[in-house]
Amino acid sequence: MYKIAIVEDETNLSALTKKYLEKEGYEVITFDNGEDAIKALNSNFDLWILDIMLPGDISGYDLIKIIKEKNKITPVIFTSARVEEFDRITGLGMGSDDYLAKPYSNRELVLRVKNILNRVYSNYETKVSNTENFNGYTIDYDKRIVTENDVNINLTSKEYDLLLFLLKNKTKAFSRDQILDNVWGSDYFGSDRVVDDLMRRLRQKMPRLSVETIYGFGYRLLV
Repeated sequence: MYKIAIVEDETNLSALTKKYLEKEGYEVITFDNGEDAIKALNSNFDLWILDIMLPGDISGYDLIKIIKEKNKITPVIFTSARVEEFDRITGLGMGSDDYLAKPYSNRELVLRVKNILNRVYSNYETKVSNTENFNGYTIDYDKRIVTENDVNINLTSKEYDLLLFLLKNKTKAFSRDQILDNVWGSDYFGSDRVVDDLMRRLRQKMPRLSVETIYGFGYRLLV
């Protein structure tokens, strides 16, 4: 399942676009400003849909620079209410894969998303081997699945996100609050005990995962 991020401050448009994409089987996360989107970069989205003009200090142009620095092959679609050719050329020049002027047809957007994902991930040779073996488990980062001896381990989306965060930060110690910010997002409000509950479930499903509990602080993945 491909994971798509939408950064759009028009909430009605964002919700409608999310609905259309989810009908096609994509996992979709929405953000209404660039600051929140940056905090979620570790979520490894397969495609970003960025409005150029965003509230706050971070524009779509700023976001694409950061996205491409992290992973240059990650595709980006720009959207904008401004229809000047300059904006379209600027966006394409910065590495965007497509540009849609508002108002756009969500059906057309879905088709463009399909075409871009097929083109990028079928032609990028190293994508087929974007897996990691760790403690007897095979993690497929593109498909967001984990297997053991070719048998799928049925992780929830949050369990996978937690696993991904730990794998990308091996041997580093993180507090519960830091894990909350990176896995749930900075806008989560609730008890940090959800971290313990999620970690317990992940350990049950992946008992050979060497996660050290740092009492009174948090957790660390050992190698």
